[in-house]
Amino acid sequence: MNTVRIKITLPFEIAEMLKNVKNKSAFIAEAVREQVEREKKANLIKELSEGYKERKKEEKELSLDWDTTSGDGIDLFFYSSIKTSSNLMPMQD
Repeated sequence: MNTVRIKITLPFEIAEMLKNVKNKSAFIAEAVREQVEREKKANLIKELSEGYKERKKEEKELSLDWDTTSGDGIDLFFYSSIKTSSNLMPMQD
């Protein structure tokens, strides 16, 4: 792995936490790597959540469109066939 030397400034308290760490570079590199991964996951969750909310809104609008068209004539046909069927079949007591 290629390495690069950089100069960073840390708060005193953080530097004190690193005092007993033997390989500070590796420790800091791993901490940065983990933080970047957490941020990537958080951004992905945010994007997926926003996409889900938008998709849910679109599906609701489509559902409302179908609600107004799906019953066109079907209810009338269904209820008239029930009425016709009940007239054809005698009721049993």
